[in-house]
Amino acid sequence: MPINRKRLGPLVLAAAVAVGLVATPATSAASTGAVAQEDFYQPPAILPAHNGDLVRTQPAEFYLDPAKLIRVDGTVTRIMYRSSDRTGAAIAVTGVVITPRAAWTGRGERPVIGYAAGTQGLGDQCAPSRQLAAGMEYEGPFVAGMLARGWAVALTDYQGLGTPGVHTYMSRVVQGTAVLDSIRAARGLPELPDRGPVAVVGYSQGGGAAASAAELAAGYAPELDLRGVSAGAVPADLADVGKALDGGLYAAFVGYAVAGLEASYGIDAGAYLNDKGKRFLADVKQQCLFESIPRYAFAKTAGFTRDGRPIDRLLAEEPFRSIVAEQLLGQRKPAVPVLVTHSLLDDVIPYATGQALVRRWCGLGANVRFSTNLAPTHVGGAVAAYPAAYAFLEARFAGLAQRSTC
Repeated sequence: MPINRKRLGPLVLAAAVAVGLVATPATSAASTGAVAQEDFYQPPAILPAHNGDLVRTQPAEFYLDPAKLIRVDGTVTRIMYRSSDRTGAAIAVTGVVITPRAAWTGRGERPVIGYAAGTQGLGDQCAPSRQLAAGMEYEGPFVAGMLARGWAVALTDYQGLGTPGVHTYMSRVVQGTAVLDSIRAARGLPELPDRGPVAVVGYSQGGGAAASAAELAAGYAPELDLRGVSAGAVPADLADVGKALDGGLYAAFVGYAVAGLEASYGIDAGAYLNDKGKRFLADVKQQCLFESIPRYAFAKTAGFTRDGRPIDRLLAEEPFRSIVAEQLLGQRKPAVPVLVTHSLLDDVIPYATGQALVRRWCGLGANVRFSTNLAPTHVGGAVAAYPAAYAFLEARFAGLAQRSTC
Protein backbone atom coordinates (compact mmCIF):
# COMPACT_ATOMS: atom_id res chain seq x y z
CA MET A 1 0.00 0.00 0.00
CA PRO A 2 1.54 3.33 -0.99
CA ILE A 3 1.52 6.40 1.19
CA ASN A 4 2.62 10.00 0.83
CA ARG A 5 5.55 10.90 3.11
CA LYS A 6 4.08 14.34 3.78
CA ARG A 7 1.00 12.66 5.21
CA LEU A 8 2.96 10.14 7.26
CA GLY A 9 3.33 12.18 10.46
CA PRO A 10 -0.35 13.13 10.84
CA LEU A 11 -1.45 9.61 9.95
CA VAL A 12 0.88 8.07 12.53
CA LEU A 13 -0.36 10.38 15.27
CA ALA A 14 -4.02 9.96 14.36
CA ALA A 15 -3.75 6.20 14.16
CA ALA A 16 -1.84 5.99 17.43
CA VAL A 17 -4.54 7.93 19.24
CA ALA A 18 -7.30 5.92 17.58
CA VAL A 19 -5.93 2.54 18.64
CA GLY A 20 -5.01 3.53 22.18
CA LEU A 21 -1.37 2.78 21.53
CA VAL A 22 0.84 1.87 24.46
CA ALA A 23 4.39 2.97 23.66
CA THR A 24 7.49 3.97 25.58
CA PRO A 25 10.19 6.53 24.88
CA ALA A 26 13.30 4.94 23.43
CA THR A 27 16.11 4.70 25.96
CA SER A 28 18.65 2.40 24.33
CA ALA A 29 19.86 1.13 20.98
CA ALA A 30 18.53 -2.12 19.56
CA SER A 31 20.35 -5.30 20.49
CA THR A 32 22.34 -6.82 17.67
CA GLY A 33 21.95 -10.38 18.96
CA ALA A 34 24.44 -13.15 18.25
CA VAL A 35 24.33 -12.56 14.49
CA ALA A 36 24.96 -9.16 12.88
CA GLN A 37 21.84 -7.80 11.20
CA GLU A 38 23.18 -8.05 7.64
CA ASP A 39 24.42 -11.60 8.24
CA PHE A 40 21.04 -12.50 9.72
CA TYR A 41 19.39 -12.27 6.29
CA GLN A 42 21.80 -14.75 4.66
CA PRO A 43 20.20 -18.23 4.73
CA PRO A 44 22.22 -21.26 5.85
CA ALA A 45 23.07 -24.03 3.41
CA ILE A 46 20.67 -26.46 5.09
CA LEU A 47 17.14 -25.52 6.17
CA PRO A 48 14.94 -27.25 8.77
CA ALA A 49 12.66 -30.12 7.77
CA HIS A 50 9.24 -28.44 7.74
CA ASN A 51 7.69 -25.21 6.52
CA GLY A 52 7.21 -22.83 9.41
CA ASP A 53 10.22 -24.17 11.31
CA LEU A 54 12.46 -21.47 12.73
CA VAL A 55 15.95 -21.14 11.28
CA ARG A 56 17.20 -18.40 13.59
CA THR A 57 15.98 -15.51 15.71
CA GLN A 58 17.38 -12.17 16.82
CA PRO A 59 16.18 -9.48 19.26
CA ALA A 60 14.89 -6.41 17.42
CA GLU A 61 13.03 -3.15 18.01
CA PHE A 62 9.82 -1.57 16.75
CA TYR A 63 9.75 2.22 16.47
CA LEU A 64 6.89 4.36 15.22
CA ASP A 65 9.04 7.26 14.03
CA PRO A 66 12.33 7.67 12.12
CA ALA A 67 13.83 9.64 15.01
CA LYS A 68 13.27 6.55 17.18
CA LEU A 69 11.56 8.54 19.91
CA ILE A 70 8.55 6.23 20.22
CA ARG A 71 9.28 2.57 20.78
CA VAL A 72 6.41 0.12 20.95
CA ASP A 73 6.40 -1.74 24.24
CA GLY A 74 6.64 -5.42 23.39
CA THR A 75 8.96 -8.34 22.83
CA VAL A 76 10.21 -7.89 19.26
CA THR A 77 11.96 -10.80 17.58
CA ARG A 78 13.37 -10.85 14.06
CA ILE A 79 12.88 -14.34 12.61
CA MET A 80 14.07 -16.47 9.73
CA TYR A 81 11.91 -19.48 8.94
CA ARG A 82 11.47 -22.12 6.30
CA SER A 83 8.79 -21.71 3.65
CA SER A 84 8.58 -22.74 -0.01
CA ASP A 85 8.68 -21.07 -3.39
CA ARG A 86 6.07 -21.39 -6.14
CA THR A 87 7.41 -24.81 -7.13
CA GLY A 88 7.43 -26.15 -3.58
CA ALA A 89 11.20 -25.92 -3.12
CA ALA A 90 12.37 -24.98 0.37
CA ILE A 91 13.36 -21.33 0.89
CA ALA A 92 14.29 -19.12 3.83
CA VAL A 93 11.98 -16.18 4.58
CA THR A 94 12.49 -13.50 7.21
CA GLY A 95 10.04 -11.44 9.23
CA VAL A 96 9.36 -10.15 12.70
CA VAL A 97 7.14 -11.21 15.60
CA ILE A 98 5.91 -8.71 18.19
CA THR A 99 4.30 -9.87 21.43
CA PRO A 100 2.81 -7.45 24.00
CA ARG A 101 4.64 -7.54 27.31
CA ALA A 102 1.42 -7.40 29.30
CA ALA A 103 -0.09 -10.77 30.16
CA TRP A 104 -3.01 -11.89 28.00
CA THR A 105 -6.27 -11.57 29.96
CA GLY A 106 -8.76 -12.57 27.28
CA ARG A 107 -10.40 -15.94 26.71
CA GLY A 108 -8.20 -18.89 25.84
CA GLU A 109 -4.68 -18.43 24.51
CA ARG A 110 -3.28 -15.16 23.18
CA PRO A 111 -4.29 -14.77 19.51
CA VAL A 112 -1.64 -14.39 16.82
CA ILE A 113 -2.23 -12.16 13.79
CA GLY A 114 -0.48 -13.00 10.53
CA TYR A 115 0.01 -9.46 9.24
CA ALA A 116 0.56 -9.24 5.48
CA ALA A 117 2.29 -5.95 4.72
CA GLY A 118 1.33 -3.77 1.78
CA THR A 119 3.70 -2.79 -1.00
CA GLN A 120 7.16 -1.96 0.35
CA GLY A 121 9.26 -2.06 -2.83
CA LEU A 122 11.67 -4.68 -4.13
CA GLY A 123 15.00 -3.68 -2.57
CA ASP A 124 16.18 -5.73 0.39
CA GLN A 125 16.31 -2.56 2.48
CA CYS A 126 12.51 -2.33 2.13
CA ALA A 127 11.78 -5.48 4.16
CA PRO A 128 9.19 -4.78 6.88
CA SER A 129 11.45 -6.32 9.53
CA ARG A 130 14.04 -3.66 8.66
CA GLN A 131 11.52 -0.84 8.31
CA LEU A 132 9.93 -1.47 11.72
CA ALA A 133 13.34 -1.34 13.39
CA ALA A 134 14.16 1.92 11.58
CA GLY A 135 10.83 3.56 12.48
CA MET A 136 10.00 3.78 8.76
CA GLU A 137 7.21 1.21 8.37
CA TYR A 138 4.11 3.12 7.29
CA GLU A 139 1.82 0.36 8.57
CA GLY A 140 3.44 0.51 12.01
CA PRO A 141 0.51 2.32 13.67
CA PHE A 142 -1.94 -0.34 12.49
CA VAL A 143 0.34 -3.12 13.75
CA ALA A 144 0.51 -1.26 17.05
CA GLY A 145 -3.29 -1.26 17.13
CA MET A 146 -3.23 -5.05 17.11
CA LEU A 147 -0.73 -5.09 19.97
CA ALA A 148 -2.83 -2.64 21.99
CA ARG A 149 -5.61 -5.24 21.91
CA GLY A 150 -3.28 -7.85 23.37
CA TRP A 151 -2.72 -9.82 20.17
CA ALA A 152 0.70 -10.93 19.00
CA VAL A 153 1.67 -10.08 15.42
CA ALA A 154 3.75 -12.11 12.96
CA LEU A 155 4.79 -9.99 9.98
CA THR A 156 6.48 -11.68 7.04
CA ASP A 157 9.01 -10.07 4.69
CA TYR A 158 7.78 -12.39 1.89
CA GLN A 159 10.14 -14.26 -0.46
CA GLY A 160 13.22 -12.32 -1.55
CA LEU A 161 12.54 -9.17 0.47
CA GLY A 162 15.56 -9.04 2.76
CA THR A 163 16.85 -12.46 1.77
CA PRO A 164 18.76 -13.09 -1.50
CA GLY A 165 16.89 -12.97 -4.80
CA VAL A 166 14.20 -10.69 -6.20
CA HIS A 167 11.01 -10.32 -4.16
CA THR A 168 8.28 -12.39 -5.85
CA TYR A 169 5.79 -9.53 -5.70
CA MET A 170 2.21 -10.55 -6.58
CA SER A 171 3.00 -14.26 -6.89
CA ARG A 172 -0.22 -15.53 -5.33
CA VAL A 173 0.74 -18.84 -3.77
CA VAL A 174 4.12 -17.72 -2.43
CA GLN A 175 2.63 -14.67 -0.72
CA GLY A 176 -0.11 -16.70 0.95
CA THR A 177 2.17 -19.47 2.19
CA ALA A 178 4.74 -16.98 3.50
CA VAL A 179 2.01 -15.47 5.71
CA LEU A 180 0.77 -18.83 6.99
CA ASP A 181 4.30 -20.05 7.66
CA SER A 182 5.07 -16.86 9.61
CA ILE A 183 2.28 -17.80 12.03
CA ARG A 184 3.70 -21.29 12.34
CA ALA A 185 7.14 -19.81 13.03
CA ALA A 186 5.74 -17.43 15.67
CA ARG A 187 4.32 -20.46 17.48
CA GLY A 188 7.90 -21.68 17.91
CA LEU A 189 8.89 -18.70 20.09
CA PRO A 190 8.94 -19.27 23.85
CA GLU A 191 6.72 -16.29 24.64
CA LEU A 192 3.82 -17.62 22.56
CA PRO A 193 1.66 -20.73 22.97
CA ASP A 194 2.07 -23.49 20.39
CA ARG A 195 -1.67 -23.44 19.72
CA GLY A 196 -4.61 -21.07 19.94
CA PRO A 197 -6.64 -18.75 17.70
CA VAL A 198 -5.06 -16.98 14.74
CA ALA A 199 -6.22 -14.61 12.01
CA VAL A 200 -4.76 -12.93 8.94
CA VAL A 201 -4.91 -9.24 8.01
CA GLY A 202 -3.62 -7.31 5.00
CA TYR A 203 -4.27 -4.35 2.73
CA SER A 204 -3.27 -3.78 -0.92
CA GLN A 205 -0.42 -6.20 -1.66
CA GLY A 206 -1.11 -7.44 1.84
CA GLY A 207 -4.78 -7.80 0.93
CA GLY A 208 -3.77 -10.05 -1.93
CA ALA A 209 -1.51 -12.10 0.35
CA ALA A 210 -4.26 -12.32 3.00
CA ALA A 211 -6.82 -13.40 0.40
CA SER A 212 -4.40 -16.04 -0.87
CA ALA A 213 -3.87 -17.29 2.69
CA ALA A 214 -7.65 -17.52 3.12
CA GLU A 215 -7.90 -19.73 0.05
CA LEU A 216 -4.89 -21.92 0.89
CA ALA A 217 -5.16 -22.34 4.66
CA ALA A 218 -7.48 -25.34 4.90
CA GLY A 219 -5.27 -27.47 2.68
CA TYR A 220 -1.86 -25.97 3.46
CA ALA A 221 -1.98 -25.32 7.21
CA PRO A 222 -5.00 -27.20 8.59
CA GLU A 223 -3.45 -27.33 12.07
CA LEU A 224 -3.86 -23.57 12.50
CA ASP A 225 -7.00 -22.47 14.35
CA LEU A 226 -7.71 -19.78 11.75
CA ARG A 227 -10.73 -17.74 12.83
CA GLY A 228 -10.96 -15.28 9.94
CA VAL A 229 -9.21 -13.17 7.31
CA SER A 230 -9.49 -9.42 6.72
CA ALA A 231 -8.38 -8.41 3.22
CA GLY A 232 -8.47 -4.78 2.09
CA ALA A 233 -8.21 -3.34 -1.43
CA VAL A 234 -7.35 -6.74 -2.85
CA PRO A 235 -5.48 -6.75 -6.20
CA ALA A 236 -7.44 -9.86 -7.11
CA ASP A 237 -7.08 -9.55 -10.89
CA LEU A 238 -3.66 -8.33 -12.06
CA ALA A 239 -4.93 -7.67 -15.57
CA ASP A 240 -7.41 -5.12 -14.23
CA VAL A 241 -4.92 -3.57 -11.85
CA GLY A 242 -2.19 -3.24 -14.49
CA LYS A 243 -4.48 -1.25 -16.77
CA ALA A 244 -5.45 1.04 -13.91
CA LEU A 245 -1.84 1.72 -12.87
CA ASP A 246 -0.31 2.41 -16.29
CA GLY A 247 0.30 6.14 -16.76
CA GLY A 248 -0.82 6.90 -13.21
CA LEU A 249 0.88 8.04 -10.04
CA TYR A 250 1.76 4.46 -9.10
CA ALA A 251 3.02 3.30 -12.49
CA ALA A 252 6.14 1.88 -10.81
CA PHE A 253 3.99 -0.88 -9.35
CA VAL A 254 3.61 -2.32 -12.85
CA GLY A 255 7.39 -2.77 -12.83
CA TYR A 256 7.21 -4.39 -9.39
CA ALA A 257 4.70 -6.93 -10.67
CA VAL A 258 6.66 -7.72 -13.82
CA ALA A 259 9.87 -8.17 -11.82
CA GLY A 260 8.13 -10.26 -9.17
CA LEU A 261 6.48 -12.63 -11.62
CA GLU A 262 9.69 -12.82 -13.65
CA ALA A 263 11.53 -14.00 -10.53
CA SER A 264 8.80 -16.41 -9.47
CA TYR A 265 8.38 -18.05 -12.88
CA GLY A 266 11.94 -17.82 -14.22
CA ILE A 267 11.11 -15.86 -17.37
CA ASP A 268 13.15 -13.12 -19.05
CA ALA A 269 11.00 -10.00 -19.10
CA GLY A 270 13.95 -8.04 -20.47
CA ALA A 271 13.49 -9.73 -23.84
CA TYR A 272 10.31 -7.68 -24.32
CA LEU A 273 11.73 -4.34 -23.16
CA ASN A 274 13.76 -1.62 -24.84
CA ASP A 275 16.79 -0.05 -23.16
CA LYS A 276 14.62 2.41 -21.26
CA GLY A 277 12.40 -0.42 -20.07
CA LYS A 278 15.37 -2.49 -18.97
CA ARG A 279 16.65 0.44 -16.89
CA PHE A 280 13.16 0.84 -15.42
CA LEU A 281 13.07 -2.80 -14.36
CA ALA A 282 16.63 -2.71 -13.00
CA ASP A 283 15.86 0.45 -11.03
CA VAL A 284 12.68 -0.77 -9.34
CA LYS A 285 14.37 -4.01 -8.30
CA GLN A 286 16.62 -1.92 -6.03
CA GLN A 287 14.11 0.62 -4.75
CA CYS A 288 11.53 1.08 -2.01
CA LEU A 289 8.17 2.58 -2.92
CA PHE A 290 9.11 6.08 -1.70
CA GLU A 291 11.85 6.13 -4.35
CA SER A 292 9.91 4.42 -7.12
CA ILE A 293 6.67 6.38 -6.93
CA PRO A 294 8.11 9.86 -7.64
CA ARG A 295 10.73 8.51 -10.04
CA TYR A 296 8.18 6.84 -12.33
CA ALA A 297 4.99 8.74 -11.57
CA PHE A 298 2.71 8.95 -14.62
CA ALA A 299 5.08 6.89 -16.78
CA LYS A 300 3.43 5.21 -19.73
CA THR A 301 4.76 1.70 -20.15
CA ALA A 302 4.42 1.79 -23.94
CA GLY A 303 7.65 3.75 -23.79
CA PHE A 304 9.40 0.81 -22.12
CA THR A 305 8.64 -1.99 -24.59
CA ARG A 306 10.47 -3.02 -27.77
CA ASP A 307 7.37 -2.84 -29.96
CA GLY A 308 5.72 0.18 -28.33
CA ARG A 309 2.81 -1.70 -26.79
CA PRO A 310 1.86 -1.00 -23.15
CA ILE A 311 2.88 -3.70 -20.71
CA ASP A 312 -0.72 -4.66 -19.94
CA ARG A 313 -1.08 -5.76 -23.58
CA LEU A 314 2.06 -7.86 -23.30
CA LEU A 315 0.65 -9.45 -20.17
CA ALA A 316 -2.41 -10.48 -22.18
CA GLU A 317 -0.23 -12.71 -24.38
CA GLU A 318 1.81 -15.82 -23.65
CA PRO A 319 3.91 -16.57 -21.73
CA PHE A 320 2.53 -13.87 -19.45
CA ARG A 321 -1.15 -14.54 -20.03
CA SER A 322 -1.12 -17.92 -18.27
CA ILE A 323 1.06 -16.55 -15.49
CA VAL A 324 -1.31 -13.63 -14.84
CA ALA A 325 -4.29 -16.00 -14.92
CA GLU A 326 -2.69 -18.12 -12.19
CA GLN A 327 -2.69 -15.11 -9.85
CA LEU A 328 -6.49 -14.61 -10.06
CA LEU A 329 -8.07 -14.71 -6.62
CA GLY A 330 -11.62 -15.89 -6.03
CA GLN A 331 -11.45 -19.31 -7.66
CA ARG A 332 -11.01 -21.20 -4.38
CA LYS A 333 -13.44 -21.11 -1.47
CA PRO A 334 -12.10 -19.79 1.85
CA ALA A 335 -13.07 -22.11 4.70
CA VAL A 336 -13.25 -19.25 7.25
CA PRO A 337 -15.17 -15.95 7.42
CA VAL A 338 -13.61 -13.22 5.31
CA LEU A 339 -13.98 -9.44 5.50
CA VAL A 340 -13.23 -7.59 2.26
CA THR A 341 -12.87 -3.81 2.54
CA HIS A 342 -12.53 -1.34 -0.33
CA SER A 343 -12.93 2.38 -0.93
CA LEU A 344 -15.23 3.40 -3.74
CA LEU A 345 -12.67 6.17 -4.41
CA ASP A 346 -9.57 3.97 -4.51
CA ASP A 347 -7.08 5.34 -7.05
CA VAL A 348 -4.82 2.25 -7.17
CA ILE A 349 -6.92 -0.92 -7.00
CA PRO A 350 -10.23 -0.49 -8.88
CA TYR A 351 -13.28 -0.86 -6.66
CA ALA A 352 -14.80 -3.11 -9.32
CA THR A 353 -11.89 -5.53 -8.82
CA GLY A 354 -12.85 -5.95 -5.16
CA GLN A 355 -16.51 -6.34 -6.07
CA ALA A 356 -15.70 -9.06 -8.57
CA LEU A 357 -13.63 -10.97 -6.02
CA VAL A 358 -16.53 -10.93 -3.56
CA ARG A 359 -18.94 -12.16 -6.26
CA ARG A 360 -16.64 -15.06 -7.11
CA TRP A 361 -16.27 -16.08 -3.47
CA CYS A 362 -20.01 -15.73 -2.86
CA GLY A 363 -20.63 -17.95 -5.87
CA LEU A 364 -18.52 -20.62 -4.20
CA GLY A 365 -20.58 -20.41 -1.01
CA ALA A 366 -18.01 -18.60 1.13
CA ASN A 367 -18.91 -16.50 4.17
CA VAL A 368 -17.90 -13.03 2.98
CA ARG A 369 -18.72 -9.57 4.24
CA PHE A 370 -18.04 -6.70 1.84
CA SER A 371 -17.44 -3.35 3.56
CA THR A 372 -17.38 -0.26 1.34
CA ASN A 373 -16.09 3.15 2.44
CA LEU A 374 -15.89 6.52 0.71
CA ALA A 375 -12.45 7.61 1.86
CA PRO A 376 -10.52 9.40 -0.92
CA THR A 377 -7.56 7.54 -2.43
CA HIS A 378 -5.98 4.18 -1.71
CA VAL A 379 -4.23 5.54 1.39
CA GLY A 380 -7.43 7.01 2.78
CA GLY A 381 -9.20 3.74 2.16
CA ALA A 382 -6.68 1.95 4.37
CA VAL A 383 -7.17 4.33 7.29
CA ALA A 384 -10.95 4.06 6.92
CA ALA A 385 -10.86 0.26 6.71
CA TYR A 386 -8.90 -0.54 9.84
CA PRO A 387 -11.67 0.09 12.40
CA ALA A 388 -13.76 -2.47 10.52
CA ALA A 389 -10.82 -4.87 10.50
CA TYR A 390 -10.30 -4.50 14.26
CA ALA A 391 -14.01 -5.09 14.92
CA PHE A 392 -14.00 -8.11 12.62
CA LEU A 393 -11.05 -9.67 14.47
CA GLU A 394 -12.52 -8.96 17.90
CA ALA A 395 -15.75 -10.68 16.88
CA ARG A 396 -13.94 -13.72 15.49
CA PHE A 397 -11.83 -14.16 18.62
CA ALA A 398 -14.98 -13.79 20.73
CA GLY A 399 -16.50 -16.72 18.87
CA LEU A 400 -19.25 -14.68 17.21
CA ALA A 401 -20.68 -15.64 13.84
CA GLN A 402 -20.29 -13.34 10.83
CA ARG A 403 -23.35 -12.36 8.84
CA SER A 404 -22.39 -12.67 5.19
CA THR A 405 -23.37 -9.97 2.70
CA CYS A 406 -23.51 -12.48 -0.18
